[in-house]
Amino acid sequence: MEKSDSFEELICWQKAYQLKRRIKEEVICKLPKYEQFELKSQILRASRSATANIAEGWGRFHYLDSNKFYYNSRGSLAEILDHLIEARDDKYISKDLFSDLKSQVLEAIRVLNGFIYYLKQEYIKSLKKT
Repeated sequence: MEKSDSFEELICWQKAYQLKRRIKEEVICKLPKYEQFELKSQILRASRSATANIAEGWGRFHYLDSNKFYYNSRGSLAEILDHLIEARDDKYISKDLFSDLKSQVLEAIRVLNGFIYYLKQEYIKSLKKT
């Protein structure tokens, strides 16, 4: 697989971006004002970090350098799930919305894990050629 022209072409970035959009459109507005600088800020930062780290990793030259950003993105996706659990438990979002978003988070993580695995295999192949 050749390097894409933009990180926007990466399925893992697209999944994280779609999740970020849903959080902005369906979760942030449901959080009470007193959570503006706590939960709201945290979940928004985590969702931004998920996509930003994929973009930064894509922009790096070497697998070992870029890979750490993909792992950071995976951590941010897990953090989003933790914040969604809190939002559900505090009854800011419905159980149905939580369930749907949890599935979306886990799908984003699964796709990102697949991308990380693919890159690792490509890196191993490149080492064998030298």
